[in-house]
Amino acid sequence: MNATYKISAIALGGMACTVLASLPATAITFVSDRSALQGTDSLDWSSLGRVFTGVPDPNVFLGDSFTATTESGLGLTVEIPATTNPAILPPFVFQTLSGGIETNFADGDFILFTGLLPAPPPAPGNPGPVTLIFDQPVAAVGSQIAVDDIFSFTGFISAFDIDGNLLDTFSAPGSSSLALDNSAAFFGVASDEANIARVAFSSSVSTSAIGINALSLVPGTTTSVPEPATTVALLLGCGLMVGYRKTLA
Repeated sequence: MNATYKISAIALGGMACTVLASLPATAITFVSDRSALQGTDSLDWSSLGRVFTGVPDPNVFLGDSFTATTESGLGLTVEIPATTNPAILPPFVFQTLSGGIETNFADGDFILFTGLLPAPPPAPGNPGPVTLIFDQPVAAVGSQIAVDDIFSFTGFISAFDIDGNLLDTFSAPGSSSLALDNSAAFFGVASDEANIARVAFSSSVSTSAIGINALSLVPGTTTSVPEPATTVALLLGCGLMVGYRKTLA
C-alpha cells in the first residue's frame, strides 16, 4: 500500500511540473501606431485645467507628482523627477499652435512638458522620465513623444507590473520639428492581460525636455489564471485524496 502511494505521489509530481510548464506566459509588445493600440479610453492633458500660455503665472505649473483622470474615470499619478538646476521651469501643459509654441505634434494638441530653462536652442531641460502610475493596471497605453530642440533621438517606453517588476523596455527612433504635422513618434505597450501598472517615457537625450500628447489606453479586464502555488496545492490535495483511497483499499 505504501508503494502504491509513493508511485501516485511521483506521478503527481510529474503532473504538477507539466501543468506549471503549460501555464500561459504574459506577452507584452511594442506598439508604434496609435490606431493599432485600439484604445478604448484616453486622457487629454488639458483636463488638468492648467495650461501655459506664455504669460507669467506660477499657478499654471505642475509639481513633480500630480494626479489625473482618464475619460472613463481611471485615476493615475504622474511623476516627473525634479532637476538639480533650479532655473529650469517645473513641468507644465501647453497647446501647440501655428504662430505659438510649434512642434511636430498635431496642430492644437495639448502637450505635457517636463520643463526647460528659457534660453536659445538647444535649451537645457528636464529629461524626465515621465512616469505614469495607474490606480488599476491597464492592458495597453501609449502616447506620442518629442524632445525639445533635438531633431533626432531614441525614445524609450518601459512597462512594470503592480509589484514593480519590469515587464519590458522598448526603444525606437524619434524626431522633433516645428512642422505641426503629427509626425511625433508613437510609443505604446500592449499586453494580453491588464497587468501594466506603470509606464515610463524617456529619451536618449539627457539634457533636453520631453513632451507627450494625449494618452490612449485600454483598461481591459484580466482573465483569471490560477497562480502556480495554487495549482500545485490543488494537485497535491487531489493526490493525497487518491493515495488515501488507495491505502484504504
